[in-house]
This record gives sequence, C-alpha cells and structure tokens, in this order.
Amino acid sequence: MLRRRLTRDSYTIRTLREVGILLLDLALVVLAFLISLIVGEIYVIRANVDINIWVGFLKAVACIIPLFALSFWAFRVFKVVWRYARGKDYLRIFGATTVAFTLFIMLDQKFGFISQDQTIETLGGQQFKVYPVYIIFYFICNTLILLARLLYEIIFTSVKMKMTTRPRRKTLIIGAGLSGSTLIEELLRPESIYEPICIIDDDKNKMGRIINDVEVVGTIADLETVVKKYDVNTIIFAIPSASTQRRTEILNECAKTGCRVKVLPYFTEIVDNIGMTRQMRDINVDDLLGRTSISFDLQNVKDMIKGKVVMVTGGGGSIGSELCRQIWKYGAKRLVIVDVYENSTYNIQQELLRKYGRDINLFAEIVSITDRGELEKVFIQHHPEIIFHAAAHKHVPLMESEPVEAVKNNVFGTLNVVELAAKYEVKKFVMISTDKAVNPTNVMGATKRCCERIIQMMAQRKTKTTFAAVRFGNVLGSNGSVIPLFEEQIKSGGPVTITHPDIIRYFMTIPEAVSLVLQAGTYAEGGEIFVLNMGEPVKIQTLAENMIRMLGHIPNGDIKIEYTGLRPGEKLYEELLMAEEGLTETANEKIKIGKLSKIDEKAFLADLDKMKDVCATNEKLDVIEQLKVLVPTFHHDRAFFDKLQAKANATEDKAN
Repeated sequence: MLRRRLTRDSYTIRTLREVGILLLDLALVVLAFLISLIVGEIYVIRANVDINIWVGFLKAVACIIPLFALSFWAFRVFKVVWRYARGKDYLRIFGATTVAFTLFIMLDQKFGFISQDQTIETLGGQQFKVYPVYIIFYFICNTLILLARLLYEIIFTSVKMKMTTRPRRKTLIIGAGLSGSTLIEELLRPESIYEPICIIDDDKNKMGRIINDVEVVGTIADLETVVKKYDVNTIIFAIPSASTQRRTEILNECAKTGCRVKVLPYFTEIVDNIGMTRQMRDINVDDLLGRTSISFDLQNVKDMIKGKVVMVTGGGGSIGSELCRQIWKYGAKRLVIVDVYENSTYNIQQELLRKYGRDINLFAEIVSITDRGELEKVFIQHHPEIIFHAAAHKHVPLMESEPVEAVKNNVFGTLNVVELAAKYEVKKFVMISTDKAVNPTNVMGATKRCCERIIQMMAQRKTKTTFAAVRFGNVLGSNGSVIPLFEEQIKSGGPVTITHPDIIRYFMTIPEAVSLVLQAGTYAEGGEIFVLNMGEPVKIQTLAENMIRMLGHIPNGDIKIEYTGLRPGEKLYEELLMAEEGLTETANEKIKIGKLSKIDEKAFLADLDKMKDVCATNEKLDVIEQLKVLVPTFHHDRAFFDKLQAKANATEDKAN
C-alpha cells in the first residue's frame, strides 16, 4: 500500500513538473510574440508602411497557444531533464518551434490575423512582400526558451555546488577528443566527485585550447610534470580509439605517477545510451599486459547451445561459473550445475536467478565427480546433451603434497564423467585442460595430461558422444591465480613474492577462455585437443611491478619484491604443445588443433586399474611412479618428496 502511494505521489509530482514546464514555455512564446509585434511595428513605421499591426492580436494568440502546445507535446520538450541536456535535446526545441511556427504562418496567411499585403519598393523599382513579425517572432521565441533553460542550469549548478561540502578529486583527463569532451561535461555536474582541472593530448595543435573551461596543458610526454604542477590525484584515460599498444604504454606511465587511474572502455565497447562516467572503471592488469582481447563469432555457439540440456561440472569455479553465464545467455533449455562445493555453486545459482528470473530451468547438484553412483543419478534425472567438464583440483603446490587426491579427483573423476557421458549418449563432451599438461613437471599437470589421454581413448571408441579437450594458459583473476595473490600482498604492505625473476606465463581473461571452450565445442569432431594462440607470454616480474604501480606504490620502494625459488614441479616456461603434436588450422585463426595421439586402449586401461590399486594404499611416491607410467612425458623431481618424508620422520621421532 505504502509503495503504491509513493509511486502515485511520484507520478503526481512528475506530472505537475511537466505541466509547469509546458506552461512556462507557452508564456515565453506569447511574450516572444508580443515583443515581435512591438519591434515589428517600429520596423514597419520606419519602412513607412501604413499598417495597423495590432489587428487580430488576440486571435493570433488563441491560435499560437494550441499550436505550440501540441508541437511541444509531440517533441516531448517538457520531458527532458534539462540539467543533463545534450545537443540533441536542444534540437528538440528548434524542431518543435519550427513546426508550430510553420503551421502558424499557414493559418495566418489564410485567416489574416496579423498579415496584410504590404510591399516595399527597392532601389530598382521592384516590389516584394514583407512580414517582419514572422522573422522576429521565430528568433525571439527560440532565444527566450533556450535562455530560460541555460539560466536554470546555471542557477541549479551554482546552488548545488554551494550545497556540496564533500571534497572533489583533482582530475587530469587524457584525450581532448569527443569522448574527453563528453566526459568533462559530465564531470562538471554538481553531483560528480571529480573536478577536471586540465587535459593532456598528443595532438600539439590542441595545446592551449579550452574544452568546457578546462585547458589542454600538455602532451602525454608531459604527464609527470603536469601531475605535479596541478596537484592531480586522479587520472582518467579517455581515448577509447587508441591502439592496444599505445593504450598500454600510456597506462603504464599513468601507473608510475601514483595517481588513481580510471579508464574508458575501448570504442567498440562503449554503450551509447549510458553516460561516460558510468562506463569508467579502474585500471586493471589486463590493461597493463597490453593483450588485445580475443573475440569470437559465436553464432555457431548459439546454434549448438540453444534448446539443449547442458551440464557444467565444476560449475561453481572461475571457469565453470563463466561457462554457466554464457551458456544460459545463448538459450540453453536446461542448465545443470554440478559441483562438490556448495558455497560457490550457490553463488552462481543465485546470480543467474537474479539476472534471468526465479523460474528459469536451472538445477544445482552438489555431487562429487568421484562418486559414480550419485553422479549417475544426475545423468538419469537430467539426460544432458552437452557437457563441459571443468571440475578438477588445479593448485600446483597443493597437488604436489597430495598426489593421491589429485589422481582420484582429476583422473578417476574424469573417467567417471566420460564413461557416463558415453553410456547415456551425450552429444558433446568438452574437457578443460591446461598448458601444464604439456611435458608435465608437476602432479597437477600430469593428471590433466592423463585426462587428455582418456578423452582421446574415448574418441577412438566411436561412441555417439563427441569428445574433445581445450588447452590454455593461466586465467587472469581466477580463484587461486597469481593476480589475487599479488593484490592481497600489495594491500598488506608487501612483500610481493615471485618464485624466480625469469619466470614467464601465458595469460588470458576468463571470458576469453570460456569463448574458446564454447567455440571448440562447435569444431569438435572427436579426440581433438584445441589450443589457443595466446600471443606473447608475460614476465611475472613485469606483471608484479605493474600491479604495484597500478595500486599506487613504487616497486622495490614502499613495496618490496622478493624471490622465493621455484616451487616443486614449477617450470620457468610453460608450453602449449607437445613434441609429437602438430598444429592444424580451424575456421578461427586464434584456435589450433593438436594432432590426435593414438592410445593403446588395452594397455592404458590396465595401467589405470593398477593406479586404482596404488591409490588405495595412499602411498604418495608409488602414485607418482604409476603416474609416470600413465603419462610417459611426466618428469618429476623427487627431491620434494624426500624433503616431505624427512619432515614426517622428524615429527614422528619427536612424538616418540
């Protein structure tokens, strides 16, 4: 009841406001007409034309008011919030007055409210009709209406600024183009927390020019000097059309100033009907890496997903949850989220329900992929047609110390899912793999390589299910990745820890990774390992230094960088392809296919059975040795386990 009353009251206030604006505009129109008559008579008298210009004044006003009222209504002039008005809003006024004015002239010519056949002789003896009131009326009418709005904006802004007590951030704008100009206009509004005080731009022809009372004071090369001179504490990068390389160069320079840095998205990502300030975001690591986001034509993905029952294992994780978002966006008939962790599963479930409504066909199943019996119940209940398999233990150091759990979950969990997929005739099965599966030096990578071999073995069986795997590098911002770790270390005052100064990694964003997975699903014919062209690798030391600057600190100044040594199983350089794998092109130049490997199924299954027996003993080193049998390219450093064993023995001796 209260909500309805508040809504009704708001509607009444809004209606009264609009009626008030309309009445004010009509009053200004009548005033403009009156002034035009007075000025027109002076003009006519000076022209020595004998005319009574006041004839029909009241009739003319009676005609003017409904004409202008209807025109203002048609152009919705009174609907505009004028303190936020843009150029096109002011064009509404000219459009409305032009239409009403034209209709008035037509009626006046027919009924003769104020017009008569008046003529003036020119020097050449020629004669022509003169209607000075029309011209003066049109000019004064538009002028008064525009001045009223400008005066309102000036008064409103002045009052608001005086009422605002919170401090505003001294802001430097990079970019004196259209985007920069629009942004400055928004920042000058009273409610803005930013105070634009200067602009810099690489175009030297703009030096000294003024945009909305803000001066262009230098080029990008002058950034540091300008920041100090004007005591800037915030920088906004407003060149959406800049190339990725140039954008990265400028943002890296911005990060060095210690100022808070905001960026506008790329030109292709800007939404026209949303203000620039709402589209600003904080600078992030992806901006500093200088990677061009990889885009995909996803029409074929829509065709694959739409109307299908889709299951995502590990649906609560970083990759899994993004898969769920995109899958539902492309029109899945039913989405089944399978995960053993209820908190993360609940989060993505609630996110989708909030976004798409409580009645969507969405199911969350809390099931471990290692529990074949419970997992089979999910298959029987939902009959999935497409499966994206993202469930896995992925943390390299933890899996080094717990190889038994890594094998149980990653290897035998995957085996459960693929065998059930074949049994229940799932159409497509796509597994998430990693570059760490290539010539693995750690347990996690070895288990994922074993999973790839399982996928290729299943593809050889020629079942009704199409099996494929997708291999990519590190994902920016995923759970447990280096980015959140660095951010936490920086916010805690450091130090930022890196295992080795020369370590490099490939990076991609979560949406990119998911786009690859979905795209691979459309290309899959059976047994492929899809590999993304991830561009140039990134040096982790450079990444850490950029993050420190991005958060307003100085690398090895107020935030130290420490080197801890390579962790067990960690490589300096990750690889995306094994020696026996070649590359085959796909329709997307960013996606390649590794050559299929021939699997001796009988021997492979026998080795898997033996691994089950070894896992049952919980002997970690024996599991490692059997993993080397399953994955011949696995080269593991046993020193870590010797260290663990020595520590365990010392603890046991101490207890005794």
